[in-house]
Amino acid sequence: MFFSIGDLARQTGVKVPTIRYYEDRGLLDAPRRSAGNQRRYGQAELERLRFIRHARDLGFSLGAISALIELQEHPDRTCETATRIAQDQLDAVRHKIRRLRALETELSRITEGCTGDGPSRDCYVLASLGDHELCEHDHAPPVATSLTHAT
Repeated sequence: MFFSIGDLARQTGVKVPTIRYYEDRGLLDAPRRSAGNQRRYGQAELERLRFIRHARDLGFSLGAISALIELQEHPDRTCETATRIAQDQLDAVRHKIRRLRALETELSRITEGCTGDGPSRDCYVLASLGDHELCEHDHAPPVATSLTHAT
């Protein structure tokens, strides 16, 4: 059974341009072509695209997905790499959750500090956004440092 790119898109929820992008990135093999030069995908490509879609839904980067696919194509290898990649993703998600909780706490405190009844010149929300020192918790993302130096 063969699928057109549109069939693949409908069955996986992945848009056609994204499927082409995954082909360009090497996550999907180049499909066979019909006599009319239309892409024709098989069951293996459908399963691979479902794998990619699920991994993307879980937040894995394309690089991580590529490494997971490489491992999947060599079933005799240990799954240590897959576990490490999944653990790294879990750690990243936990970090984001901690950051979001800090943001939630600070935004809650800021909004509770303002009744919304007074003039904007006395607005605690505006004052807090204008002066980070009014915040009780460090919620700012880390400052990126440049590794390049002017010569």
